[in-house]
Amino acid sequence: MMRRRRTFAVGLVGILAVLGGTAYHLSGSSADAPVGAPTTQARAVPAAESPAATPPPSSPPAPAPAPTPVVEGKGLGTFTTVPANGPVAGKGSHLRKYKVEVEDGIGIDAATAAQQVQGILADKRSWTTDGKNSFQLVASGSYDFTVRIASPETVDKICATAGLDTGGEVNCNVDRQVMVNIKRWNTGSPKFSGPIEDYRALIINHEVGHRIGHNHEGCAGPGKPAPAMMQQIYGLDGCVSNAWPYTDTGKYISGPAKP
Repeated sequence: MMRRRRTFAVGLVGILAVLGGTAYHLSGSSADAPVGAPTTQARAVPAAESPAATPPPSSPPAPAPAPTPVVEGKGLGTFTTVPANGPVAGKGSHLRKYKVEVEDGIGIDAATAAQQVQGILADKRSWTTDGKNSFQLVASGSYDFTVRIASPETVDKICATAGLDTGGEVNCNVDRQVMVNIKRWNTGSPKFSGPIEDYRALIINHEVGHRIGHNHEGCAGPGKPAPAMMQQIYGLDGCVSNAWPYTDTGKYISGPAKP
């Protein structure tokens, strides 16, 4: 039978010791020497004054921040049009006015999305550099096309009216609608290396490129930038991910024609 050793704890309650003008709370036991624990405003005790003090155990590493959740709501089938008008971007003679609409229920802020689309189409690496087209965000009145960000189900339904099978995964240009799949807008593509902002630029440049008459293109050679009109979601064929139809110096990034 194991004999239990009894330990008597001795507590000093309400006793305040003043050491060198600094207040300390004291606690102790029959087995340990008292250890001074400074209050919030107290000075630290030098090691020589507190030989029995031991450093506290190191804190466990802070957990990594949780990834930003991907919002992919079901979608209600109705759209909110952004009530905003922007300046004309580009000097091309063919002014293409466009609206931005976001499907209700998918968790995307329509005003923010419109700012992103507007910034993409106004970028000097986008289609304004062709010298033929200019773009302007409008809220109402006549327009050339609408950029619609929607749930995969709604994108599939609208794209199917033109006989296109988007399979819940990809975007399309149909009638006067540039249909953007929220899944691609939120997550990009595993084939595309780069920030999500760049992949969003690729979506808009590719589908608007169709809108203004461009067809699919392939990779021009290993290590070269992929054309914006390449279907990069299906693979790069040795090219490097690229979101823009033009370089910073105004050179068109082209590739061989594809069906």
